[in-house]
Amino acid sequence: MSMQDSISDMFTCIRNAQLAKKKKISIYYTKFKCSILNVIYSEGYIKKYNIFFDILKKKKINIYLKYYLNKPVISFIKKISRPSLRIYKSYKNLPLIRSGLGVVIISTSKGVLSDKKARYLNIGGEIIGYIY
Repeated sequence: MSMQDSISDMFTCIRNAQLAKKKKISIYYTKFKCSILNVIYSEGYIKKYNIFFDILKKKKINIYLKYYLNKPVISFIKKISRPSLRIYKSYKNLPLIRSGLGVVIISTSKGVLSDKKARYLNIGGEIIGYIY
């Protein structure tokens, strides 16, 4: 099985795990996934994540999900830019999710950033996804 879009697969794993009330999930490692998880962690949507090697010496990531009053902290997570249709925006045209309460994850020339940080640095880029 070849996976075309590993980021949307990661978002789907997080969404499904929170519906099933899982505390931890494991996904395969890429640098890009780690940088996206760093943004999600810094915005407070997950408890933590760590990198480890499984039995077959493959690099994987453990993601520890966060709940508040037995409800998932992440109520919505969606991949916007797809391999067949990339979405690019300048810092002036970045969308506000939930009137600024949500986070837009953006891949910029300075790395993967949240929309707040991208506006502060005056740089745009590819919109990876929305989370709130």
